[in-house]
Amino acid sequence: MAREPVSESATRSKSQHAYHALKERIAAEELTPGHRLVLASVANELGMSVVPVREAIRRLEAEGLVTFERNVGARVSMIDDSQYRHAMETLALLEGAATALAARHLTADDLRPARELNRRLVESLDDFDPRLFTSLNHEFHAVLFAACPNPRLLALVESEWVRLGHLRDSTFSFVPGRAQESVREHESLLDLIETGAPLADIERAARSHRSATLAAYLSHEHPDDVTTTL
Repeated sequence: MAREPVSESATRSKSQHAYHALKERIAAEELTPGHRLVLASVANELGMSVVPVREAIRRLEAEGLVTFERNVGARVSMIDDSQYRHAMETLALLEGAATALAARHLTADDLRPARELNRRLVESLDDFDPRLFTSLNHEFHAVLFAACPNPRLLALVESEWVRLGHLRDSTFSFVPGRAQESVREHESLLDLIETGAPLADIERAARSHRSATLAAYLSHEHPDDVTTTL
């Protein structure tokens, strides 16, 4: 029997599956920087043709998680400080806007888990584990921006979080002292949201919070290169 052609919608669905599968493996560091992504091998692992895999890799390339090299093909992007800085600057803007837009949609019940997460972050300072702190920190911020009514903005924020996870396992590994300042800023941000502060103030606080972490990292890694951040 002749094989029926695969529909465009089926190809798109497989491409989405390949995209999310590869993105998750990159975020989990199963696919490390420099790892070569061979289309045929990836397609075989995922049980599909190379067409949807190629589309998925193009999406990852657009997000900066994959790069193409002449005569080599696709590779998981290498890590460098400029990529990290650009990702943090971008996230500061996006997350600040998303948090502000979400603020009026957050109830006391929504904010209670954020308070609890920040309490756990404070407790973790005594026996500091950068990876645990980063994970809880992500959960904390996710509570605040998850209610953003703009799905496109929300998708961009989540994409930048994945990119950061690829570029740096944990910024707090480099600047552990920043963690104490971070939890205090969390409390201030929560207070602004709970008291119905102007959205511009909430956006500014969320953006400055992210920018302060970048500034701490840059001052630690490049003390002679003083740069103004957002």
